[in-house]
Amino acid sequence: MQENAVPNTTQADEQSLRRSALDRSLGYRLRLAQILAYRQFEEKLTDHGAAPRYLGLLSLVLANPGQPQNKLAEAVGLQKSSLVTILDRLEKDGILRRGAIPEDRRAKGVWLTDKGETAVATLSQHAMEHDEKMMRTIAPADRERLLDMLGEMIDNIRA
Repeated sequence: MQENAVPNTTQADEQSLRRSALDRSLGYRLRLAQILAYRQFEEKLTDHGAAPRYLGLLSLVLANPGQPQNKLAEAVGLQKSSLVTILDRLEKDGILRRGAIPEDRRAKGVWLTDKGETAVATLSQHAMEHDEKMMRTIAPADRERLLDMLGEMIDNIRA
């Protein structure tokens, strides 16, 4: 092979990548699963703007209308400044609205609009179907245990 020759990569391209040292890391696996799951979910729902990406947040707003932004940020594990950027976009898209909270005029509460409520209902159905597809090879009892364990992990991280 000449010094400046480009190596033949055809063989390497046809093989899978070797596993990384983090392959058995729970955090790495959770993040990879989250990236793959949301990418697949969002690719199927391109006509809903930013709403699919923030379905968890929107579901929380639906269940807790009028809650202050800082309380929502804490619930979804975001910095308040990051949440404000997301809320700005969703408000611009007509999905939610913000306004003064009668008990605390300094705080802004968050509510879904009619369009937002419709989007959450539609997207929640798609999310359930997507969950079913992701867990199709996992027994129902194991699914429940997995969800319980993830809940425990979330509690441990927040403690």
